Amino acid sequence: MNVKKFFNSAQKEMILQAIREAEKETSGEIRLHMESKCKGDPLQRAIQVFAKLKMHKTKLRNGTLIYLAVEDNKFAIFGDGGINKAVPENFWEDVKDEMAEYFKKGNFVTGITKGIHRIGEKLKAFFPYQQDDVNELPDDISMGE
Repeated sequence: MNVKKFFNSAQKEMILQAIREAEKETSGEIRLHMESKCKGDPLQRAIQVFAKLKMHKTKLRNGTLIYLAVEDNKFAIFGDGGINKAVPENFWEDVKDEMAEYFKKGNFVTGITKGIHRIGEKLKAFFPYQQDDVNELPDDISMGE
């Protein structure tokens, strides 16, 4: 499956709009990375992708990556150290569980956008938007193979 064709252009725009909305009220950063396959543990792969995308370079270490391997039906959420210290212990698993309910029904866009909004709410609570905030990472969907 060509991961670049998993979402049509309207669906991609819905996801990007969710990211922009979530980031509008926080200094935090959210990205989605998609690949066809994930050999092994998706969280370990998310950590690798997080580093490759230089998401650890945010000033407050408040970047979050949603990782999705579409053919293998695997996904993970990885938050940097700053946000990890702030959120409740099971926060990432709770968001994943909510997203998975939509994924099971084939509603990937809804699941992803709901996850983005939940993450954005926490980022807003712990890392509110400041006057001098800059968008430190691109608001795009990164794609692997």
